[in-house]
Amino acid sequence: MSQPVPPPDNPYAGGPGQQPAGQNPYGQPAPGQNPYGQAPAGQNPFGQAPAGQNPFGAYPPAPAPRRNNVGLGILAAVVAALVTAGVYGAILGGIEAEIGWAAVGVGFAVGFAAGKAGGNNPVLPIVSAILSLGAVYLGQLVGIAVFASKEFGASFTQLFFEEFGMLTEAWSEAKDPLTFLFLALGAVAAFSGAKKAGSSG
Repeated sequence: MSQPVPPPDNPYAGGPGQQPAGQNPYGQPAPGQNPYGQAPAGQNPFGQAPAGQNPFGAYPPAPAPRRNNVGLGILAAVVAALVTAGVYGAILGGIEAEIGWAAVGVGFAVGFAAGKAGGNNPVLPIVSAILSLGAVYLGQLVGIAVFASKEFGASFTQLFFEEFGMLTEAWSEAKDPLTFLFLALGAVAAFSGAKKAGSSG
């Protein structure tokens, strides 16, 4: 008589063919393991920075504070006033005429130097305008000295430093409305230049 053939092992029912307890018949990890390969609990599966850190890299540096050095700004304005006065006077003496754009250039250079060196302090535009008046006036005196040195064959330095009173008298006699207009243009340009340079940092 033939022996009965035992049924194949059934992984879904009890019996000798069933998977041992605690094993998953589908090859999945045991309970408590992550079936998707993600990071263990408590770790960030996306590779982001831990809490409290910036996930996008370092923050951009804070902008540098604006300068506010009145003394340095005034010093720069004085130097610019002296230099531009000499240039302005040389131009006036060379062409023997007053030109408005040159006075505007003097004022703007004085104001710009003050704002760049001293920052956006509200005192600097006012000081720049005053210094610009002095620079344009001094430049006009230099121009008279240059013209006189050519006319009379005298030394410029001698006229300017030894006959300064004569130069101021000559300026007073030659002044006209345009003279004061150029002074005003220089002051306005200085005020504007200082404001612009100070605000741009």
